[in-house]
Amino acid sequence: MTTAREIMTPGAECIQSTDTLADAARKMRDLDVGALPICGEDNRLQGILTDRDIVVKCIAEDGDPTSTTAGELAEGKPVTIQADADLDEALAAMSQSDVRRLPVIDEDHQLVGMLSQADLAKHLPDDKVGMLVGNISSAPPNN
Repeated sequence: MTTAREIMTPGAECIQSTDTLADAARKMRDLDVGALPICGEDNRLQGILTDRDIVVKCIAEDGDPTSTTAGELAEGKPVTIQADADLDEALAAMSQSDVRRLPVIDEDHQLVGMLSQADLAKHLPDDKVGMLVGNISSAPPNN
C-alpha cells in the first residue's frame, strides 16, 4: 500500500496568515509553486492560497495585494489528508472536495507536505487518474 507520505512533496512552506498577498506571490515565485498553505501564529493550517486566488479574489476585484493578507482569503477548514493514508483515500478526498492539492498532516496535525493531482497521476492506474481529472475539471477550481 502506497501512502500519501511516500509520494507527497515534503517540506511544504507556509505563508503566515498576516503576510500580504504580494509577499505570498513572491514566495510562490521563489519556490516555483502555485499554492501555499496558510498558517496562523500557532502554525496550524488555516487554508490554502493559490496564485489564482490572488488574481481572482484580489487583483480582479481592485484589491491591493500589498495590504490584503493571506488570512483574509482563507476560507473554511482546508481539506487535508493524513500522511499514512493510502492513495485511494487521497483520490476520494480530492474528487469529493474538487481540489487539486491536499496538505498532508501527521498524527500531531502538523503539516509535513503537499500532495498534488500530478503526484497521484504518477502513481495511480490510468482509469483512476481519468476519474480524478474528470471530477475536478468539471467543478469550479477550489485550489
